[in-house]
Amino acid sequence: MKRVVFSIVLLTAAVAAAEQQWEGDLLRDDGGLDGTVGITWDSQYIWRGFDVFDDESAVHILADLNLFDTGFGVSVVAHRAFGREFEDLTRVDGTAYYQNSLFAGEPYVTNYRLGYVYYYYPGLNEGESLDLMEGHVVLSWPNLLPIEGLQPSYVAAYTRPGRLDETWGVFPSDHEDNMTGWIQILMLDYGFTVPALFHSLEDQVIRLHSELVYNDSVSPYGDNISSAFSHAVFGASTDFTFGADKNIVLTPAVYYQLSLEDTVNTENEFWVSVGLKYEF
Repeated sequence: MKRVVFSIVLLTAAVAAAEQQWEGDLLRDDGGLDGTVGITWDSQYIWRGFDVFDDESAVHILADLNLFDTGFGVSVVAHRAFGREFEDLTRVDGTAYYQNSLFAGEPYVTNYRLGYVYYYYPGLNEGESLDLMEGHVVLSWPNLLPIEGLQPSYVAAYTRPGRLDETWGVFPSDHEDNMTGWIQILMLDYGFTVPALFHSLEDQVIRLHSELVYNDSVSPYGDNISSAFSHAVFGASTDFTFGADKNIVLTPAVYYQLSLEDTVNTENEFWVSVGLKYEF
């Protein structure tokens, strides 16, 4: 069975498995101006271990533009619950990033990404603010391990409050402190192929994903969070491509979160995701 190297992509955000597809492919280097637009439905929106919309399903709309001959790119993602109860928690993420590679041709070739994200809550800013700013670095090593298709990655993200709320004037000190700090993620991905269901189709690529997250007492909502390994995520996904240029991609996925720290999430979580994107 032919194995393939899984191209790791960042999730910022969550940087959870379900969100990694929004932030660009670290291994694409074909030059020129390329982009992606898409929409994804999640049965639950789990972000950095938190159940954002309290078991409510969510939709995410993506626009990503990559200038690969420079390594720079920008993306915008909007997250919204289907229920009106969580309308105020609608969030828009704006990201600017640079990605490249070091040590080409070596077993320790390193793909890296440097990014800045602003998390904007358009509804909450009328009376209070949950805006966040984040800087992150993503490192991945596609050839480091002896098993082809098995790829380790590491993410370090530092968050702090965004703009100050005009009503409060300043954040309460404990609120600001709880939104400031590091989240670190160890990831391991494995990509392999299985025979296509029909002879007219290409072999199917299956991607398995796992991550272990250390939260250094950071909450996007200003809550008191313990410094600990907060959760682990396991997932599986695949792509179905359509169109003459194979640039329409349907991606079903399933994920399971094992919650290790009750101050982040008191429950283990299971959710499914279906994404549709157009690449140009």
